[in-house]
Amino acid sequence: MANELELAAILCSLIFGGETEVSHAYSVGYDLHRIRVDCETDTAVYEVGLDKRSSLDSVQQAIFAGSLTGKEPVVVMIDTDGREGPYELRIRTVSELAGIAYETYRADDLLRHNASAAEPATPHR
Repeated sequence: MANELELAAILCSLIFGGETEVSHAYSVGYDLHRIRVDCETDTAVYEVGLDKRSSLDSVQQAIFAGSLTGKEPVVVMIDTDGREGPYELRIRTVSELAGIAYETYRADDLLRHNASAAEPATPHR
């Protein structure tokens, strides 16, 4: 099974046509800080997470990245077990209440899409 970073890269490049791990600076007082956006396109910033507890901060990350860039914040969950679990439910519910887009992609589908994109084109005879 691919890890979160690999799955986010597949999603970003092959499906969204965006750039992965884009860095943005912001200042607080006299200090300069940075965030990394999982995927960024011309119109949106995507916070991508697996269906695990570690993704519970996805909504605030997406909203903050959207506020820095002026782009639409989107939360994307990568489903690893074929069902909506407790963390996906919590993240989806908060996304809806916050009024931001929420999308789900199956990890297996992303891996298949990546494998088919990597296959060389078969010439017609």
